[in-house]
Amino acid sequence: MATFLVLFALTLSLLTGVVITGLRARRSLHLKLVVCALVSLGVTIWAAERLGAYYDLSAAGRIYPIHLALAKLCTGAYLLPVISGVMTLRDARRRALHRRAVTITLALTVATAVTGAWMIAAAPALP
Repeated sequence: MATFLVLFALTLSLLTGVVITGLRARRSLHLKLVVCALVSLGVTIWAAERLGAYYDLSAAGRIYPIHLALAKLCTGAYLLPVISGVMTLRDARRRALHRRAVTITLALTVATAVTGAWMIAAAPALP
């Protein structure tokens, strides 16, 4: 659990840095932080999968399939800001589209985190 929490905190910190540098138009640092945040997200997802092996997730009830659906949607949604970000690098008029893509993806990230915490809280630990 501790490893997952550290990785989750790191990912959230990096995502915060991504948002701040994006809003401040610090393009070089922003792009570096995007790469770091995506790698960190991937490792955090891996740790979440490993954490799930210690819980009876099916016993958590309906939140389990809801969380899984949100997690898959959220993971795929990270393509939206990446694609719109590349579009924005080529044409600054795409900035509003990029901001909407980021907002949607971050909202899905929060929903996924909340349902994940709910799921773990509702699932009994395996012996």
